[in-house]
Amino acid sequence: MGAGESSGHRPGVGTRTVKGGDPQAPLRGNAVTGRRRVRVLFIGDIVGNPGRSYVREQLSGLIRERQPDLVIANAENAVDGRGLNQRAADELYDAGIEIITLGNHAWDQKDLSGWINGDHRIVRPANYPPGTPGRGYTLCRVNGCDVLIVNVMGRAFLSQLDCPFRAVDAILREHAAVRHVFVDMHAEATSEKVAMGWYLAGRVSAVLGTHTHVPTADERILPGGTAYVTDVGMVGPRDGVLGMNRDAVIRKMLTHLPVKFSVAQGPRQFCAVEVDTDDETGRAQSIRRVFMAEE
Repeated sequence: MGAGESSGHRPGVGTRTVKGGDPQAPLRGNAVTGRRRVRVLFIGDIVGNPGRSYVREQLSGLIRERQPDLVIANAENAVDGRGLNQRAADELYDAGIEIITLGNHAWDQKDLSGWINGDHRIVRPANYPPGTPGRGYTLCRVNGCDVLIVNVMGRAFLSQLDCPFRAVDAILREHAAVRHVFVDMHAEATSEKVAMGWYLAGRVSAVLGTHTHVPTADERILPGGTAYVTDVGMVGPRDGVLGMNRDAVIRKMLTHLPVKFSVAQGPRQFCAVEVDTDDETGRAQSIRRVFMAEE
């Protein structure tokens, strides 16, 4: 396989067509319009071992039920709430995730910089400065359609990286022929995410917000056929504070003293969105929230 290519086995459904798979595999049709579509399942920030284990338990059933053509997940919190290592990445691939995006915790696991260049399924924010390990986008071939996955990070209340708007512009110019484009906008400020949605409206298939771990109820199709949601949410412990132990977080807020955070335990939740795009135009046809939670 060449650059940007990946293929893998999904539990219970066999091999899907991500570059390197069977390019003749048929697309599933839309029963209402008769048009063919590409369906992407995008999973919100996966937090620690509780999040990874819930993905292992739930994803194969979701794939059988919803029949996505591509599964993407943000995994910048996959190891103890901070970063990604090789073992966690392999675990998520084995569970059925095909592309992993990152964010501000990308480099918290120090070994990532040593192997990220060799794994084209992992996308870190594209607006890191030149020379940063890894790549800010990856290109897949899904059921005969080229699909571009882009990751950018906002700057409000986060690291002062290069401009995320101009970073996406540069990638889109380089891949002007690709119609199916999914952007993970990893940002703290809702205003910055909303602005990115409008900036890319009609130019990409979807702008999907990550980072804040709280799913928002504003999913919609913007003019020009761009699916948008301010935050997809997270997969992880629902009774913590954004997936972390609530007592430690509250103590930090009360005292402003150094406190070591750890991933919470207890009931878990699973947040994702499902986006259908027209296979010819790449325009979004629908966006739906996916939510599951333990009692």
